[in-house]
Amino acid sequence: MDTLETSTPPSNGSTGEKTLSASEILKVSATSKPVAVAGAIAGVVRSQSRVEVQAIGAGAINQAVKAIAISRGYVAAGGFDLVCIPSFLDITIEGEERTGIRLLVESR
Repeated sequence: MDTLETSTPPSNGSTGEKTLSASEILKVSATSKPVAVAGAIAGVVRSQSRVEVQAIGAGAINQAVKAIAISRGYVAAGGFDLVCIPSFLDITIEGEERTGIRLLVESR
C-alpha cells in the first residue's frame, strides 16, 4: 500500500470521536489487492472494533470499497456487522495538497 503523509491531524467535523493511531489507519492505492486489504480490515476490526481506511483517487477508492465489502464476509461468522462512514480527507503529498476519502469502518 502506498504511503500518505498527513500534514495536520484529520478533521471529521464532529466532536468527541476517538482519534485513531497510525496502526489503525490503512492506506489503499489503486494497485492494492482488495482481498489483502479486506484481510487487514477484518484483523483490525476483530481486535479493535474499528479501522480507518484512506484512499486518494477513483481507483484507490474503488479498491477500498471492494475491500470493505469483502471484509464484511470475513467477519460475519464472528458476529460482526460492519458499517462504513465516509468523509473527506485533506493531506499533503510531496508538498501538494490533495483531497482523499476517509472510510471509517466500525462493527455494530
